[in-house]
Amino acid sequence: MDKQEVIFKDLGIIEYKTAWDYQEELLQANVKIKSAIRSGQPIAVTHDSPLTTDDQPLTTINHFLLCEHPSVYTLGKSGNFDNVLMSEAELEQNNIQFFNTNRGGDITFHGLQQIVGYPILDLENFYTDIGKYLRNLEEVIILSIAEYGIKGERSSGETGVWIEPGIKGRERKICAIGVRCSRWITMHGFALNVNTDLSYFNNIIPCGIQNKQVTSIEKELGAKVEYTEAKEKIKRNFENVFEAKLAG
Repeated sequence: MDKQEVIFKDLGIIEYKTAWDYQEELLQANVKIKSAIRSGQPIAVTHDSPLTTDDQPLTTINHFLLCEHPSVYTLGKSGNFDNVLMSEAELEQNNIQFFNTNRGGDITFHGLQQIVGYPILDLENFYTDIGKYLRNLEEVIILSIAEYGIKGERSSGETGVWIEPGIKGRERKICAIGVRCSRWITMHGFALNVNTDLSYFNNIIPCGIQNKQVTSIEKELGAKVEYTEAKEKIKRNFENVFEAKLAG
């Protein structure tokens, strides 16, 4: 079976809303392509989408974006604002943005030295199973942090990657995951704490889960790691887990 091509782009440090709008644009471009395929109607396409030719039919395009965001709290569509422990005035005073989003999950934090990954994938190119997709995102992170000697695990009923999830009082989350899927096209994704300032998590109840800690690669190892190197590990493991080839 041929590997699926996925267009990779490193967005660097980017405002959360700018990245969100870009994801929406890519998702809607793919939805438009799907509609055209099913109706047999030609369309004008953008964002590196292929043009229909006699030799090459119109196809959806898979994307994988990596980035960092300036300090921001984001709330999932099923989340509870009570899990934000700061007032709007306090958020503004501390120069922290806040957004209600259309992803799954509850409240989380994004900040510098955190790797945020946004796969915009047409799951019909892979498998039409959102549960398997979430488990594969977790697997990418589990494999990546294992290269630092950190044992990442899943916690029953709680999406994301955890350290020691089975030991009461020691459970700590290293990677949050929340996605949206429309017409089998995904957006949003994961946030892996690398050298992240974890003090920002004190102002929220992360993912709406009481009495559990948040951690980072730096905290687990007791030393900062090379951020660029961590991104390369994620890219390599993404290719392996999703049987994909990153291009661009």
